[in-house]
Amino acid sequence: MKIYTKTGDAGETGLFDGTRVPKSDARVAAYGGVDELGAWLGVVRAGGVAEPLAAMLERIQRDLFALGARLADPAHRIADRVTKIAVSAEDVARLEGWIDELDARLPPLKRFILAGGSPAGARLHYARTVCRRAERHIVALGPGAVEPEVRAYVNRLSDLLFVMARAANVQAGVTEQEW
Repeated sequence: MKIYTKTGDAGETGLFDGTRVPKSDARVAAYGGVDELGAWLGVVRAGGVAEPLAAMLERIQRDLFALGARLADPAHRIADRVTKIAVSAEDVARLEGWIDELDARLPPLKRFILAGGSPAGARLHYARTVCRRAERHIVALGPGAVEPEVRAYVNRLSDLLFVMARAANVQAGVTEQEW
């Protein structure tokens, strides 16, 4: 399989249902934002992050591939036969469990905190903002454009990334700066 196809040279790309759309299409922006987030989480992992965060981030990257595939499949052409791309309520619940687990070990928040801290904490704070941007692109597709679990997953993920940033800073012994 060649890396280049030349089919996008005119500024269009193909969705899983065969539809050709401009690369500026809202759906392409949505799955592009999810792809950007997955790549950014790779930067976080490559920069060094301790367990259990590293394992969580790898699982999230795999989930994001599934989420991106769902976004690129508006007609649900492959969704029913490729279970690997399922995004379910159980996936959202897993994120909530991780949030609760990590948050239980953190000092309570009394004020807003500034993004930053350790290198891993700062990268995770940045990943949270990338996640929020991807969420805005998904929501911009409009009601009914994606399954509710997709929106819930991305919304919960930004919360988890915030808690992960705090956890990374605690693990590194870096005090959070209040606003």
